[in-house]
Amino acid sequence: MVTDKDIKGHVAMFFAGALWGLNSPVMKSILNYEDGMITPMSMSLFRMVGAAALFWIASIFAPREHVKPHDMLLLFFASLFAIVLNQGVFAFGLSLTTPLDASIITTTTPIITMILAAIFLKEPITNKKIGGVFIGATGALLLILSSQHSVNSSSPYSVWGDLLCLLAQISFSIYLTVYKGLIQRYSVITLMKWMFVYASACFIPFSFRDVSSIDFAALSPAIWGKIAFAVVGATFITFLFLSYAQKKLRPTIVSMYNYLQPIVAGIVAVYLGMDTFGVVKGLAVVLVFLGVYVVTQSKSKARMDAEARSEHTGNFFHRMTHPGGFHHPTDKKEK
Repeated sequence: MVTDKDIKGHVAMFFAGALWGLNSPVMKSILNYEDGMITPMSMSLFRMVGAAALFWIASIFAPREHVKPHDMLLLFFASLFAIVLNQGVFAFGLSLTTPLDASIITTTTPIITMILAAIFLKEPITNKKIGGVFIGATGALLLILSSQHSVNSSSPYSVWGDLLCLLAQISFSIYLTVYKGLIQRYSVITLMKWMFVYASACFIPFSFRDVSSIDFAALSPAIWGKIAFAVVGATFITFLFLSYAQKKLRPTIVSMYNYLQPIVAGIVAVYLGMDTFGVVKGLAVVLVFLGVYVVTQSKSKARMDAEARSEHTGNFFHRMTHPGGFHHPTDKKEK
């Protein structure tokens, strides 16, 4: 049964996935500007530092929360998995592989999340959950493959790039599952302001050289606008929505909205005249949303435990209210 809280979580993840999908063509145009003046490493740092600043500004208007020292350490490691490895490693991996390979690898996130949720959160891997993940992955792959007309996979570094992109997906899945308890303890603003500060501090040493080589005076207003969207829309707002949704939804359901990204990117490409929309893409969109719906209908561990308790209670009262339900040790057996 879907509650009002679940609906709010779904809405939050829908907009987060849509913004991430819209960010793909925006980021591509930024990275192609002036023969790669802005590198993936420098763009990742812009997103981390910019989001950290915005979350700290937002914290001025939010109630103050005291974070325990132990949880501060957990937030540090959470930032490594959710931001540093996810954004930084993926950007670096993308520079070594093809967009097609990277897009296909991102569809592994719900599968990895489902497995990790079973290990760490004891969430059951039900037939509905497996079926929903498979249906959604089929739709996403169908959309990606139908949108790629020419791909150069001859780079000798593509294998390393693919592995780095896969590492980025694994790290994000670990964040969704392992740190779910931490996410429940604090507000979204408190969580994100510390996580992005930690992420920025970790990423600066690796990206400082790339940032220092940028001729900022030569950047056009259009590029500044795209960078602002990547920082505000595709990082600050999306992580705000993501953290909110994590409080309402199970990790596997949250990760399923990863399939929304290629849909939005494809719609933007069609709008800009870079691609066309046909029957295959329409079928892909239907499969993605059908997959999300099926996973949503699967039973959570809490629901299965509640049903087990209810069944046990029902059996108890049944034995209490029906003759012969209980037998006294001295009762004679029927012949």
